[in-house]
This record gives sequence, structure tokens and C-alpha cells, in this order.
Amino acid sequence: MTLPKVSVVTVCYNSDKLLQKTITNVLRQTYENLEYIIIDGASTDSTAQVIDSFRPRLTTVVSEPDSGIYDAMNKGVRLATGEWVIFMNAGDGFAADDVLQRVFAEEHAADVIYGDVVKRGVIRKAEAPHNGHRMFFCHQSALTRTACLREYPFDIRHRMSADFKLFKQLFLAGKRFLQLDFPIADFDVTGVSNSLRSAGLKDNIRVISEVDSFKERLRLLPRLYFVYFMCRLRGR
Repeated sequence: MTLPKVSVVTVCYNSDKLLQKTITNVLRQTYENLEYIIIDGASTDSTAQVIDSFRPRLTTVVSEPDSGIYDAMNKGVRLATGEWVIFMNAGDGFAADDVLQRVFAEEHAADVIYGDVVKRGVIRKAEAPHNGHRMFFCHQSALTRTACLREYPFDIRHRMSADFKLFKQLFLAGKRFLQLDFPIADFDVTGVSNSLRSAGLKDNIRVISEVDSFKERLRLLPRLYFVYFMCRLRGR
């Protein structure tokens, strides 16, 4: 079996220590057919030096201003030459060195392959594919066909929930989701979406209002509004 090419994309900005952790982790993957793309938003700390120390083992490096994380991720997709893309942003990493080897131990008829995630040392189980008020897996634990990411690029108007919108669009378009029963990623919990939960929920509300049918909005939005207002009351 010919192993499909996987493009690992890391986007970063002023995150030198976290970036070093992620690059080291990605380069430990035992999977052979892999390219590694770094998209830096013109960092002003020592990120450039960290990248230079690994440059011989990196496939593509871009360092220039961007319009936020999802704009940078779109750049990574445009540069990807693999059949599949997975995003491991600064601070994130694969849950084990053989993750990609396990994922592609057999051929899959799927457009999105996803699994569990590790947060603070605890495995968080992904859910079965469904259309919901939030994502049913962690973005860093998903491999997506490059063609799908180019058909549905991240909507950079959504500063916090463009990934939620993308995968919702793919699900509603009938793309094939495959759930694997093991952890794919070790997720960094210090990111903006974790520290500003109410803002992320508000952006999810916007996504549902844009993408879902009237019937689905009636089903999904009341619960989401409840969680949003509870978070606001708690100052989150």
C-alpha cells in the first residue's frame, strides 16, 4: 500500500518556546510520507531563531504578516502538496510518535479522519459525526483532505469559530467523516479559544445562524444561548 502524503501545518506568532515543543514533537513522527509547513505571522520574539535551528528538516517556511490564525491556516493549505492536512499549532503535538502510522495502517474512504484528544493528560473522547452546536472533535485531532480545505477555506470573518464553520459545512455537504478510537493530538489549553469561552460561543452562534437551516437553528440555538449567557454570568 502506498502511504498518502500528509502535510502537517503549524501556524504561530511570538510563541518561540511553544513552537520548539511542537516542531520537536512533529519531527518525531515515524510516518515516512510527511511534509512540514510553518506559517509564522512575522514574529518579533526569537521564533525566527527557533525555526532556523530546524530549517533543514522543514519543507516550507513562510514568515509574513497575516490577518489572524485562520488566514495563516489558509496559507498553509495553499502551500500543501499532500493529500491530507493536519494542523498542529504552536503548543500542540501528536499524542504519540506513531499516530500517523496508525491512522494510515489501512486505506480509508473518508474526507475527514478524526480521533480523541489529550488535554492536561486526560483523554477526551471524540463523538460520532453529527450536526451540533459545537464541534464533535478537536480540530488538532483531525486530518482533512486538502481538496476539501480548498473547496471550503476558513472564513476569516470568524475570529474564533472558523474551524467550527468549516467542519459544519463539510458535514452538511455530505463529506465522509471517519472516527478512530485512539488519541490523535495533545492539545495546548492556553489558547485564546480556551481563555475567552463566551466569545467563542458567540461566534458559534453566528456560524449556526449563517450555515444551518431554520429547523436546525430552532434545535441548536436555544441550548447554545443558554450556555453563552451562563458563561457571561460567570465572567468567562
